[in-house]
Amino acid sequence: MDHPVIGRRRRARGTHLPPLAQTGFLTIGLFDGADPARGHESTLEIIELGERLGFDSAWVRHRHLQYGISSPVAVLAAASQRTRRIELGTAVIPLGWENPLRLAEDLATVDLLSGGRLNPGVSVGPPMHYDRVKEALYPDTADAEDFGYERVRRLLDFVRGEPVTDFSGTEGFEVFSDRVQPQSPGLGGRMWYGGASLRSARWAGEHGMNLLTSSVVKVEDDQDAPGAPDFARIQLSHIRAFRERHPDGENARVSQGLVVIPTDSATPEQRARYERYVAERTPRTSSPQGPARLLFAPDLIGTSEEIAERLHAHAAFREVDEVAFALPFSFGHDDYVQILTDIATRLGPALGRPAP
Repeated sequence: MDHPVIGRRRRARGTHLPPLAQTGFLTIGLFDGADPARGHESTLEIIELGERLGFDSAWVRHRHLQYGISSPVAVLAAASQRTRRIELGTAVIPLGWENPLRLAEDLATVDLLSGGRLNPGVSVGPPMHYDRVKEALYPDTADAEDFGYERVRRLLDFVRGEPVTDFSGTEGFEVFSDRVQPQSPGLGGRMWYGGASLRSARWAGEHGMNLLTSSVVKVEDDQDAPGAPDFARIQLSHIRAFRERHPDGENARVSQGLVVIPTDSATPEQRARYERYVAERTPRTSSPQGPARLLFAPDLIGTSEEIAERLHAHAAFREVDEVAFALPFSFGHDDYVQILTDIATRLGPALGRPAP
């Protein structure tokens, strides 16, 4: 499924924005370590619900050595057989854990099984807690592994059909290809980079990828002005830097991921629990966190009309055509059903999307 070129939505503040071209959601796929099958089934049911509610895309996060989806490509292979229309994405696969050639094979296979609906999102950097896992992950090459952009470039080349060997042809009874097999037409144009810095945004644009922005950005030295840093302004600078470097320019695809929690149909117990969740996370949004100086966006909670008003005032939201609203990590299945239903039936229309 090749995606059509999407026109820009940007308008001067105070004027009407056309409807979003793509509305999606993101889930982490948590499970109980004593009953992991049920958690994975819940994730698949949520993706099926998303399709019924009219969402354009469903995205899954990636977690290793945690109680969340460790194999999103396998989960999306299952989802591809239980859905027919909704696009399926990863946000994101950390490539430090992956062999790019093997991953390219898996991605192309699932894309073909889905009918061209896969949107692989990836990122770079050393695996989390690398000093503690490197002996298990790379026992012989731990100190030689490259966790930079070169790992993404290799994956892109393999997905896009560049040769990986100088041999092809028949050997005995077997036929060999010099490219990764299978090849899935169009997949190379649906590769996404999950970036939180200006450098990543520029690199993704220069290499013809799509850009996933999220609820986390890096505060660069020249953005650390007196006063609280402006998340929306920083995210907007990433989007514009990406499009300046991308061959498609203003039409390059960007998807914005923010945590939104509409409460229109929530029960009083759910509202109280949601508000506690947001209150616990809000302090980290006031200033950059940690050595990497990461700034988190505030979670958006309230009625759909209230959330829509805040989104329309968000400088970066005004520049994107696609969103992947993130479901809170620690909520339950019934909570996700309520939130997704409100997004589809209340928030979507408030943003100009037709109700399902």
